[in-house]
Amino acid sequence: MSMNNQMDQFKTIFFEECSDLLSSNEAYLMRLENGDYSMEDIHGIFRCVHTIKGGSGTFGFTDLINFAHTFETLLDKLRQQKIELTASLISILLRGNDLLTDLVKSYQYATPVAKERSAELMRLMNEAMQESDGDAAQVLPSTQGVSTSFDKINITENDFSKKYFIRFIPKQDLMRFGNDPLLILRSLKELAHSPLDENYKITLLTEALPSLESFSAQELFATWDISLTTSDSINDIREIFEFVEDDCTLEIEEDTSTKGCLDKTAATKQLESKTAASPQALDPSMKSATNIQQPQADQVSVEAPKSIRVDLDRIDKLVNTVGEMVIKQAMVIDQAQNLSASNEGASSTEPLFKSLQELSQHTRELQESVMAIRAQPIKAVFSRFPRLVRELAMELSKDVHLELKGEGTEIDKTVIERLGEPLTHMIRNALDHGIETPEERIKAGKKAQGQILLNAEHRSGRIVIEISDDGKGIDRNRVLTKAKEQGIIKPDGVLPDEEIDQLIFHPGFSTAKEVTNISGRGVGMDVVKRSIQNLGGKINIQSKEGRGCIFTLTLPLTLAVMDGMIIACGEEFYVIPLIHIIETLRPTPIQVQPLIGNHDLLNIRGETIPLIYLFDVFSVKEAIQNPADSIVVVLETEGGEKYGLVVDEILGQQQVVLKSLESNYETIPGISAATILGNGHVALILDISTVKNLPPRHGIIFQTGLEQTCHKIAAAN
Repeated sequence: MSMNNQMDQFKTIFFEECSDLLSSNEAYLMRLENGDYSMEDIHGIFRCVHTIKGGSGTFGFTDLINFAHTFETLLDKLRQQKIELTASLISILLRGNDLLTDLVKSYQYATPVAKERSAELMRLMNEAMQESDGDAAQVLPSTQGVSTSFDKINITENDFSKKYFIRFIPKQDLMRFGNDPLLILRSLKELAHSPLDENYKITLLTEALPSLESFSAQELFATWDISLTTSDSINDIREIFEFVEDDCTLEIEEDTSTKGCLDKTAATKQLESKTAASPQALDPSMKSATNIQQPQADQVSVEAPKSIRVDLDRIDKLVNTVGEMVIKQAMVIDQAQNLSASNEGASSTEPLFKSLQELSQHTRELQESVMAIRAQPIKAVFSRFPRLVRELAMELSKDVHLELKGEGTEIDKTVIERLGEPLTHMIRNALDHGIETPEERIKAGKKAQGQILLNAEHRSGRIVIEISDDGKGIDRNRVLTKAKEQGIIKPDGVLPDEEIDQLIFHPGFSTAKEVTNISGRGVGMDVVKRSIQNLGGKINIQSKEGRGCIFTLTLPLTLAVMDGMIIACGEEFYVIPLIHIIETLRPTPIQVQPLIGNHDLLNIRGETIPLIYLFDVFSVKEAIQNPADSIVVVLETEGGEKYGLVVDEILGQQQVVLKSLESNYETIPGISAATILGNGHVALILDISTVKNLPPRHGIIFQTGLEQTCHKIAAAN
């Protein structure tokens, strides 16, 4: 791998780290905004900015380094309680995080950021620091991203209570990966916060230097011993070495006997004694773990990383490979069953079936483990909304509190990536149309502050997300009137409440009196419904006028696999998602009540539900048409509606791998995806909520398309 390729690889890792750090920063800052913060939150913000600055120095991102340095200096004063945390300062910090995010993206995607914006915000930060302590001098960043002068900081010995001894032994090839030990040592010096040399003393050990003939400018042969007196914690020291922790031997020891002492002689003697006691640690070329000096009882070593970053494409490839294994395993089981059915193989297949059952169990465990790798907490989406609510509430002159629950609920990364847009529209809708102004709320007998709850949880093998507010709810009279004005329904149309609520999802529909930059164009809620449906999910509304509204999203945990029931209709195979099945039965003639021009009805224990004939919907030939000779699968939709689906035969339960219809053909009403069965046939996966609403003989329209799709998916596998 060339040096350029290596640098590109490490830049990619750096930008991924920055994304995580900036997301954490947003959460810390919103706790400051809400007033429920601790000093650890302020320390967390400082560490995030400091880490980004340190990484930027490695790659020479000058603009990012300069701004991060000023931002970091402001945060340092704040965490030392030299600055009072006010509303205006929080706004500056929020703007600072926004600019830091944009600067990172500017280097990642080579997009410019106006220098005036950075200069203006740095000016505000400097003014905030000057006003807080009366210091007239500006805090200016070093062009190298590190500060080497502390003339303007007044420090006494009592400010420091901890002294550390650090041994830094980089591997010989550390610089080949774009790391510069000089930048690390300079960043470490910043933790001293003092002009006194006694607070930061560094000793270069040169015993391992090779002869001039074998010397290489691209390799390191030096070891550094550092004596550091600081008010920062051992974790702050570790963070400076974060980018090189796998490429060095690092030992950090706190001197518990001389806390607060700035005795240069004592520090030097202790370092010398450590050097004499461990000569093998002076060789930076050590590769074997057996040669590394074991830490003493009071010595702290850097922990090995407990997680690794993996390219998402690699995980996708692994998921696809496991999915194909599941399909091939089903094919092997199908062939074994055919062998068992023959007279010749009936007596010899028992061991084979036992082995196949064990293989099926292990394959399922493997598949679940692989899918768990893609699972991420939904916090990645939720964390962006406190800031959104804050900004919109200020713009709309409303007082709103957002409560987040279930942030640790895990869901497939693919689903997470596509949830951001619909949830953003729904939060904006709740703020603009749902929550009233403080004056309106008080007049209505409510608290002045409105409440929005965003909650996620696992339920019946799915993820359920609720967005609820205590606003004014849906004004159904206004919605109905607007729908008539726009010609969505007839002027004399009368609809039940549930259908009126669904009108807000109609494309172009809006009840806003005027178009603003927040709403009024009718492009919000229809996007929500379409996005959720594309994810294989459903959306339900509950609203009480004057009391508020609850939107419930029900989504699959993953878009890759599902548990389904395989059914046959004529010569076609279909899959019904298992979570929708209540029961199956073969009805008697007396249970079926024929209706002319409408769905037949099925009476089950006194409850009457409509019957849907699958052969009629999809124009399936040679299917059983008499329900008394067929099987009825009783289903329940996400909205709680029940109906019976008439099919020929139930073939069994199976975990199936989903194949997209959109990428192989096009979106088909009533069908959500397809899969490959063990016998090699393509089975279509039914969309339970839309099948019941399709007109009879609907399948004639796209029967040819279905055949083409099945052939294409089969050929691809």
